[in-house]
Amino acid sequence: MKNLGIILLAFFSSGLFGQNAIKVTVSGMIFNANVDLVRISQNYGNVYKDYGSAAMDKKGNFKLTLELPNPDYYYLRVGSENIHVILKNNSDIKVYGDGSKLKDFCNFVGSDESKAMNDFSHLSEKWNAKSDSALTAIKTDPSREQVINDYMTQEFQKFNSELQGFIGANANSPVLILALANMNAEQDMKSYENVLNQLYSVFPESPTVQTFYSNFNLIKKKIDDANFLAPGKIAPDFSELKTDQKKSMKLSDLRGQIVLIDFWASWCGPCRRENPNVVQTYEKYKNDGFTIVSVSLDTDAQKWINAIEQDHLSWPNHISDLGGWNSKVAQIYKVSSVPFTVLIDREGRIIKTNLRGPALEEELKRIFGH
Repeated sequence: MKNLGIILLAFFSSGLFGQNAIKVTVSGMIFNANVDLVRISQNYGNVYKDYGSAAMDKKGNFKLTLELPNPDYYYLRVGSENIHVILKNNSDIKVYGDGSKLKDFCNFVGSDESKAMNDFSHLSEKWNAKSDSALTAIKTDPSREQVINDYMTQEFQKFNSELQGFIGANANSPVLILALANMNAEQDMKSYENVLNQLYSVFPESPTVQTFYSNFNLIKKKIDDANFLAPGKIAPDFSELKTDQKKSMKLSDLRGQIVLIDFWASWCGPCRRENPNVVQTYEKYKNDGFTIVSVSLDTDAQKWINAIEQDHLSWPNHISDLGGWNSKVAQIYKVSSVPFTVLIDREGRIIKTNLRGPALEEELKRIFGH
């Protein structure tokens, strides 16, 4: 539940309140509570925001009728204990429990969603407590790290099984808020996105859900930006000058062909040693629709042209702005070392990167069938 407080803090700071005000009633009886009132609240990074409270009589009866800023996920606070509730417009929920052991005895009328959330929250709290204890134990006695990690791996597998069961039993339900709070988007993007899409389709008016959605898109963009040359992505287009420094060519003009973008330079020993392999590959597949775009990181035009002639680089697409490492195309592709290659398909999508020698030959054999 630690992650959820941070999520809620993000939307508390974003000014998403009061967009869809709702009226709700939460009533019931919490006996053995040892407190004289209950509150409806949300938690923002360990700071509670209270929206209303109601007194409890000697038997623990209470009734809250109030207006809330949005349909969302809230806490019914009973002293130091939190009861999870999903509240929508005109919600009328009754809660009955034993204040001395709410985790073991708490029932709901009018909100199966809240019941499901509370049942799962107890499982996640136990898992978080085990994780914290394991970290403390390792810090106390580092020699036990392997034993503890082995044990925690088994415990995580058990909890993950419970998490998957919770997700399956509550498809397309607002209670999946708690599932997302126990998942890591960066470790399993596909599963996280699947749960998020279910949640967003059924509870889009919730600011908590909106913030989950916004945060996920930021994470996804960050990962996509870091992996912009991943297979299946469209290769960034460019236009650059050819050897005469007058005529230019554009990568997208080569659509319909299998294209190898080859970053190299006349001064690069490994590049020059690789060139005979590149020439051999070109000659073998040029009549099948394969071509090469050689992007030079040279700064001396004559040395660049001499190297093309000396290494018999017979394809027509040789380009460079003679900017060296500051070359525009090299910057676009974030080239940090040469040789570096990007193989793209007939639609301009990336097949693989950094293929050379036998690896390039094998990939082209797979594509062309010989």
